[in-house]
Amino acid sequence: MKNILKYSFLIAAWLVFSGCSKTLLDLKPQQSIDAGTAFESDQDVDAAMIGCYSILGGGALYGTNLLLLPDLLASNSAATSTSADRYLTWQGTFTGPRQVYGKTMTRDNAEASRTWIAAYRAINTANIVIANLSKVKDTDLQAQLEGEALFVRGIMHFELVRLFALPYGATADNSQPGVVISKTANTTEAEASKKVPRATVSQVYDAVITDLKAAINKLPEENGTRATKYTALAFLSRVYLQSGNYSEALAAANEVIESGFYGMNAAVMAVFSNKNTKESIFEIQQNEQNNAGQTNDGMATFYASISGIGRGDARVPANFPKTVYASGDLRIDEWYYQGRSGRPGTYCAKWKSFSQNLPIVRIAEMYLTRAECNIRLNSTVGAAPADDLYTIANELRTNSIPPANPTLADILNERYIELAYEGVRIHDIKRLRLNVGTRTWDADRLVMPIPQREIDASTGVLTQNPGY
Repeated sequence: MKNILKYSFLIAAWLVFSGCSKTLLDLKPQQSIDAGTAFESDQDVDAAMIGCYSILGGGALYGTNLLLLPDLLASNSAATSTSADRYLTWQGTFTGPRQVYGKTMTRDNAEASRTWIAAYRAINTANIVIANLSKVKDTDLQAQLEGEALFVRGIMHFELVRLFALPYGATADNSQPGVVISKTANTTEAEASKKVPRATVSQVYDAVITDLKAAINKLPEENGTRATKYTALAFLSRVYLQSGNYSEALAAANEVIESGFYGMNAAVMAVFSNKNTKESIFEIQQNEQNNAGQTNDGMATFYASISGIGRGDARVPANFPKTVYASGDLRIDEWYYQGRSGRPGTYCAKWKSFSQNLPIVRIAEMYLTRAECNIRLNSTVGAAPADDLYTIANELRTNSIPPANPTLADILNERYIELAYEGVRIHDIKRLRLNVGTRTWDADRLVMPIPQREIDASTGVLTQNPGY
């Protein structure tokens, strides 16, 4: 079952939170309402949950930044860098992404600020849903909504701690400052003004795992276009992999694969050019009217260089495709192309339509996670690593055949080329303890700054990251 974030429901959610509900409009004609009194029925709480999904799909989160910024962070902007080391270049004029690419972010970086703010807005909306579950009389719907809210809260804390804190493993006990853990709904100015310090990275990971496990137990296996048990399991596998817990990452990935709901498409471009294919576990739905943006936001806006589509700001190094893929690999021509006149260069074809859906987690990642964990643990849970690699790269899908006896390096390389430009590279660099140019995996400048407005508002309770 495909899990799609529907932008078309944003208006419904906005009505709930802006004071335009039919009851409160007459009683309290003001721009904002007390969220504690805004919910009267199942439909009200459900609309709030849909609004939460819509926040996730905006440009500050999965609509752009949570895919684009990690890959800009993973790129070496030094003039002497190699093609593979550079990974992705930023040719645009927008200051925020340029600072991310150049590792010159200031404490007021606009992209860091809006990502932080949007993530906590989604978290607070999820908390509001949880706080109002008693208004939901249908017990099955109540469990579903609780699971969805826990899922959103968990993945947003996970994305925040990966971007705004030194990585897992940077200290022996992971006591380095993480992010603020928010598990209580803020519905009044007084509640929103509470000053809460950053939890440790260890505490944030524990909170994320707790939320995702609870979500798995609440969510149904099938849930229309919304989050399911397997959506949460796929993210839980990511969390465990990021923290080096290979046995648990393996178990979660294997359960997603063995569910039977997902499978690889025969053509490598199908998951990006078609909507809701069997390969997609978690996908943002877009169309011509409702998408992350066509001017200042949106993956196609920045990645595409096609007549009438895209700014061509995010450019692939010219010889990257033929350097990292084997000769004859279909992904070279399917996933990369030469840009239009005026914006020449090499571009990633995964993102070239404003209205395309945005796959966030694909079943390919689960196969690669299972293969990696199995080879690290010297096990064959679900399948042998060679079999999982062959599912990804084979004569039909890629016109390439992986090694019969793959090493860990072979699996990591396949992950690198299969998931290229999907927002995972900096996270892999950090968990594998690689470098970005001369910067080590735990370098201060590979961490985004806590927005200075948040530091100032907390009167020192929140601490800034080193280097900012």
